[in-house]
Amino acid sequence: MAPKQCTLCNAARAILKRPKTGQQICLACFFTVFETEVHNTIMQAQLFKPGDRVAIGASGGKDSTVLAYVMKTLNERYSYGLELFLLSIDEGITGYRDDSLETVKRNQQQYNLPLSILSYGELYGWTMDAIVAQVGRKNNCTFCGVFRRQALDRGAVQLAVDHIVTGHNADDIAETVLMNSRSYFCSQRRIDSVRIVMRGDIARLGRCTAICTQGEDTIRRSKPFKYAYEKEIVMYAYFKKLDYFSTECIYSPDAYRGHARVFLKDLEAARPSAIIDIIHSGEAFEVSDEVKKGQKTQQTCKRCGYMSSNDLCKACTLLEGLERGMVSSGITDRGRKKLEAEGPTPEGLRTIPFFKLPSGTPAVNVQVELEAPTL
Repeated sequence: MAPKQCTLCNAARAILKRPKTGQQICLACFFTVFETEVHNTIMQAQLFKPGDRVAIGASGGKDSTVLAYVMKTLNERYSYGLELFLLSIDEGITGYRDDSLETVKRNQQQYNLPLSILSYGELYGWTMDAIVAQVGRKNNCTFCGVFRRQALDRGAVQLAVDHIVTGHNADDIAETVLMNSRSYFCSQRRIDSVRIVMRGDIARLGRCTAICTQGEDTIRRSKPFKYAYEKEIVMYAYFKKLDYFSTECIYSPDAYRGHARVFLKDLEAARPSAIIDIIHSGEAFEVSDEVKKGQKTQQTCKRCGYMSSNDLCKACTLLEGLERGMVSSGITDRGRKKLEAEGPTPEGLRTIPFFKLPSGTPAVNVQVELEAPTL
């Protein structure tokens, strides 16, 4: 049988099948369409303006490594006029993060981009190794997720950047839609009326599909890979021979997200467009006025100045629980009430430095949404 020709250029031999579309294409066309789709996403959402200082969240993994490479490539190709930086968070996970940061340091040299590293130890006085020793592996991802998000904003302030970009891809966003949906239905030939019930976080569901978000007290944050499939990111990294770290976090195998990931892979196997379909469904959700009235308004934490829907932000509550030996205080309502019943916070406990955006940062509330492309 003669080798198939690329369906895009009709000149070179097709060597791969795109997971996203099923097209059989050559390597050059794959690189072109992948980069062009990311560029179109950036332009349609108007993510940047010339002169922006942009921090790329860099973990050393495939997503952030490809993001750094593609951002640098597109910035030069299309003259975005951006000043790019690598920003890494060291959670303090021995045998995982210390190794992945070595990859980030090599990326710094390979891409010739400035690198800044901020650690949990210097910011919170706790490493994830120490936290897991206290809380075990059941709720450790809660601590890491909360601490990491705030650490990224604080690292960005230190760099005086205007914008943070992260490597969240289409699979990540679809998983988050599933995780925060009260119920999700999918009907097709192979999967009929499948229902998944998860945590039903309506407020988070409204934010997770936005390509760009910014609160009054946070730095603008966006996801240029919103419509990029994870499999295609892996293929891009492989064929470009990019240097990335591929080991999974040693504390994440039992993470809650894993259930949504397994379910999503089953859907993708039956119908590859399921990932984009779920994102589109998330974009189409409307929160009623009645539900909006019941949601807490955003304010700032009285202790550290970071955004919060309560007097104390989640990070401060979690840190106080660690310091006082009451690790469930920031995880469950019962734990929080028990902490409050203990009385005022003792003097001398470690606290998070006060957060303040640099002068000149616009105090706006931005949530940019794009319509998912049709496959």
